[in-house]
Amino acid sequence: MELQGANDGIRLAAYRANLPAPVANGKATSGGFESDYYTCDGDGSSVASRVSVDLTGYETLDAPPRYDFYANTEVWGRRRQFRPSLFQLHAGPEREELSLVLCLEQDDSRPPMYEETTGGQAEAGGKDSSEEDEDEQKEPPTEPTRFGWVQGVMIRCMLNIWGVILYLRLPWITAQAGIGMTWVIILLSSTITGITGLSTSAIATNGKVKGGGTYFLISRSLGPELGGSIGLIFAFANAVAVAMHTVGFAETVTDLMRENGAVMVDRTNDIRIIGIITVTCLLGISMAGMAWESKAQVLFFIVIMVSFASYIVGTIIPASPEKQSKGFFSYKANIFAANFVPDYRGPGGSFFGMFSIFFPSATGILAGANISGDLKNPAVAIPRGTLLAIFWTTVSYLIISATIGSCVVRDASGVLNDTLSPSSAVEDCVGTACQYGWDFTGCINNKTCVYGIHNYYQSMSLVSAFGPLITAGIFGATLSSALACLVSAPKVFQCLCKDQLYPLIGFFGKSYGKNNEPIRGYLLTYIIAACFILIAELNTIAPIISNFFLCSYALINFSCFHASITNSPGWRPSFRFYSKWLSLLGAICSVVIMFLLTWWAALIAFGVVFILLAYTLYKKPDVNWGSSVQASSYNMALSRCAGLNSVEDHVKNYRPQCLVLTGPPSSRPALVDLVSCFTKDLSLMLCGNVLTKAMSDSHLNWLNKRKAGSFYRGVVAADLQSGVNVLLQGAGLGRVKPNVLIMGFKKDWRSDTPQAAHNYIGVIDAFDLQFGVCVLRMREGLEVSSPSQSHGEINPSFDGGPESINSISVPSCIQTNPTCITQFQKKQGKKTIDVYWLSDDGGLTLLLPYLLTRRKRWAKCKVRVFVGGDAEKKDEQKSLQKFEKMVSRFRVDTNSKPDSDSGCASQHQEPWMITDQDFEKNKAKSLRQIRLNEVLLDYSREAALIITTMPVGRRGVCPSTLYLAWLDFLSRDLRPPVLLVRGNQENVLTFYCQ
Repeated sequence: MELQGANDGIRLAAYRANLPAPVANGKATSGGFESDYYTCDGDGSSVASRVSVDLTGYETLDAPPRYDFYANTEVWGRRRQFRPSLFQLHAGPEREELSLVLCLEQDDSRPPMYEETTGGQAEAGGKDSSEEDEDEQKEPPTEPTRFGWVQGVMIRCMLNIWGVILYLRLPWITAQAGIGMTWVIILLSSTITGITGLSTSAIATNGKVKGGGTYFLISRSLGPELGGSIGLIFAFANAVAVAMHTVGFAETVTDLMRENGAVMVDRTNDIRIIGIITVTCLLGISMAGMAWESKAQVLFFIVIMVSFASYIVGTIIPASPEKQSKGFFSYKANIFAANFVPDYRGPGGSFFGMFSIFFPSATGILAGANISGDLKNPAVAIPRGTLLAIFWTTVSYLIISATIGSCVVRDASGVLNDTLSPSSAVEDCVGTACQYGWDFTGCINNKTCVYGIHNYYQSMSLVSAFGPLITAGIFGATLSSALACLVSAPKVFQCLCKDQLYPLIGFFGKSYGKNNEPIRGYLLTYIIAACFILIAELNTIAPIISNFFLCSYALINFSCFHASITNSPGWRPSFRFYSKWLSLLGAICSVVIMFLLTWWAALIAFGVVFILLAYTLYKKPDVNWGSSVQASSYNMALSRCAGLNSVEDHVKNYRPQCLVLTGPPSSRPALVDLVSCFTKDLSLMLCGNVLTKAMSDSHLNWLNKRKAGSFYRGVVAADLQSGVNVLLQGAGLGRVKPNVLIMGFKKDWRSDTPQAAHNYIGVIDAFDLQFGVCVLRMREGLEVSSPSQSHGEINPSFDGGPESINSISVPSCIQTNPTCITQFQKKQGKKTIDVYWLSDDGGLTLLLPYLLTRRKRWAKCKVRVFVGGDAEKKDEQKSLQKFEKMVSRFRVDTNSKPDSDSGCASQHQEPWMITDQDFEKNKAKSLRQIRLNEVLLDYSREAALIITTMPVGRRGVCPSTLYLAWLDFLSRDLRPPVLLVRGNQENVLTFYCQ
């Protein structure tokens, strides 16, 4: 099938709505309207909606798929655009013209979309231009420095992974665990970091990654609760890590100075002085900008690579006698074989002991992700750079452990005279060096050897072709790690400050310069690092830092696993080489390693995380990042609801699931509060509202702020009765659906139209659907505002009339105030809940007061139950006259004598009218309600709440107005709130345990 093009003679202009004058010919006279994509952008609320004529052959309101429609960040030089709304597509020509005009007048409330423009200048019809147009005509801002995957991620991660452990501890670990087990330790560590790298890559490619690094990845995946806590401790750990690496550098410099006889004060103060000077210089490099910091990192990388080259060349060069005396013999198969097996010594000599020492050297894989906001393309740079950094550093560790174990023996004396003399017996010589003419038996037996990879931490300097290059490599490794941490901590902390999850930290979120540098964050990090440098002893703090990093790794792996297991459609990473089960394994291993390293430090790390988590859960920050926790909540709720379908109902598990006709819930807070008392955390509460037009979710927000534990459902209907009928039949999900209807009493039924009173009784008459019904009446009324004027709702004022809001002022409770206090939110003290159980309705009348007493504010109330009996006869004539006066307006005129046919027709058309026959038939019930009101006045004046059985009017026998008069007379003139209850005549209580 072929589409006809624009030249096929099709003319659809006659079917297109005429544009209003302001937008004729595709140009707006003001506000900035263009026709190429149906764009109105005078205020930013634009609508892109026309397909090119070349594409379709005719103009249409529909827009083709565009990347701009899905973006949510602003770029200079592009105009904001939006796809047309469904209303604009579906509306008639007249309403389309109206939407075009309104488009030019809307507020800028939508996310920005873009259309390419010339030089960033907005074209506007006419000579008029706003201040925004003048701003757009300025020159584009300077592009900030952005890094690729090599300089921005791979080099940075490699420098942060390499550290003093590589130079000073890896040879010693090789001596302890042997080459074979050292490789196992290296590969196990790299496996954990590699799994974390895969998880990081998956999360980073699931959408655009902004600044914030680790915090951004975790918080946008698991939500603000875990993300905020780990972001704060991760930033702090990086700040302290600056001090740790700086002190490592200062110690090396101090030792070199002491070897050459240069001492300033003493060793501790020398470390402090050198450390403060060093970290101040690093701060200057960082504050100079990311470009200078990146150049410094490249310089450190070159120094380390030169030191590696010097080391490799040194292993090939034949050993001099001096080096042989210190245990270096170049590559020897016998030395490799001897050093391949473990030789654990000392109290910490074990596999896990060596693993705990080495593993911190494998961390640092998040250094590139931490500056995600400064990368050209984080989704490409983070996976590629991080994984390659892990690969190359792992290779370097394996090569160094194998080469050092093949060239240097475990023990050597360093004495040139310890050669094997011809007269000595070879059988008495101990150690591998005996095969090469050296006898270190004495120091080996006495355990006084000072050289060899078991005893000399500077073995790499010994092997190197030029020893000072190894010292330079140590300097480069420590300073590069300190600089990376000094940059990472403020970047992560800045993003955390901007999200405003915690108080008193927003001051540090301010950005400066084209790169949005966190200058205040740099200064804070400098102060923290300087404080720990002054301690000059970080052996206790170092395990806590490692545990904080491991905690971050565990949460990143768990984030990837959790996002995958929820099967959310929003989880679509472009990086496919990951496994959710591997991520789970990585998370478990990270936690296990935390306890293997230092169990008490692991407990401290988890304690800090849980404290911050509890604070965030308590505060509940107003953010919505579409986290996997939200997706998991939906999955769990859906599966639990589906699981209830296979569970049969039992009377012991009955719960009153309430549909509450509140209208806008904020207009009747007392009704919401009472029902919440016996449904919150127990059963379903659904606030229903019948509207004439669709509304927003502001009512649900009000309920959430009031902590009512309720759902909200608004339906659009022509009248109240039909809308409530929709709610009764359609509300709920599976077995989680309402079974009790609760509403307010219509006190203005006598002054309102008879039809309104009849419709109200039609709402109460929900017994055909097996609903229980409750009606609440309060002397001061339920309503606190009149929202029907602005919200398009048609719920009648059930508490209207002379006693309602027209005469009672409740200024403390307005719609915008969800914290207003009602009677049911106050402590009830030692009052009574009076229950008048006059008819057996299944037990709902007794169950509700029991549920109320389970709440703290009702717990001290005493429940009094009254049952019907033979009451003494009193003068009923006076009360009966009052009742007759109440319904006199609805009585049929008995003076006129219409024929029988017209009388039946009139009764059918006006079912609310009361005939003499109706009155006489129901006289006994009427007297019963009159007498019950007298009893309530006598016995329950001081009660906190009165709950009484609601009478039932038989259809066709009791007119609606007569039934409404019963309810009115029964509950009138009572100070306590009255709740009329009628169950659905099915058991909700049982005496039996099965």
